[in-house]
Amino acid sequence: MSQSIVDYQVNNHIATITFNDPKSLNAFGTPLKNNVLIALDKAAADDQVRVIILQGAGGNFSSGGDIKEMLSEGLDKDIISNKLKGMVEGAGEVSLKLRNVHKPIIAKLEGAVAGAGMNLALTCDFRIAADNAKFVQAFVNIGLVPDAGGIYLLNQLVGTAKATELVMLGDKLKAEDMVRLNLVNQVVSAEELDATVQALALRLSQLPGKALASMKHMFNVHAFMGLNEALDMEVEQQTMMAKTDDFIEGVSAFIEKRKPVYQGK
Repeated sequence: MSQSIVDYQVNNHIATITFNDPKSLNAFGTPLKNNVLIALDKAAADDQVRVIILQGAGGNFSSGGDIKEMLSEGLDKDIISNKLKGMVEGAGEVSLKLRNVHKPIIAKLEGAVAGAGMNLALTCDFRIAADNAKFVQAFVNIGLVPDAGGIYLLNQLVGTAKATELVMLGDKLKAEDMVRLNLVNQVVSAEELDATVQALALRLSQLPGKALASMKHMFNVHAFMGLNEALDMEVEQQTMMAKTDDFIEGVSAFIEKRKPVYQGK
């Protein structure tokens, strides 16, 4: 998998899974989703792997859902709705996998951390951000609702009032905003990011693995029990949103401007 859209490496009991599509800022489409699931399954099955790092290539974590894939068969509302349904289901599948792999997962965040990319990061156990990271729930900018568990995760982590603000307004957040909201564990300089993440991964790899797995299972029961239902609702709502004029107009405007959706207005 080392030359594919997802890079998978294991060193010192640490598996590193890299979104490897820097030209799209690691946009989350079906090929990337499929390979991430394969990599997570490999890490889960390998007894030598004790910790997982999730990161993006090229200085960005992920710009969110792949708009090109959404529109790859034109602007017919039924076709787009069906395609978006599959993409939302795929993002949800990765979110569930990140929780159901009972090994600590660290999201290494820099550059664009947008849309589904932001929500997948929120599903991880630890989040370390570089000071150049930019976060946004970009969905409202093109008339969609959050996927990959976005509303559920934010509601659990910061409460309804702030979650509502983040998803309805779609404002960009800096790394320092995220740490203030307790949405990331630590912010460091871009130069320090690799070393900081590796140090955390090494520390976790030296702790009792069975105890960590049991803790993650308990967090799943106490903090993530409703994730399945939330993901099902996302598919239902997103499928409807894809047929609205707001979505067609919104996504067309971004294409005409040649401006990434994650950047917002």
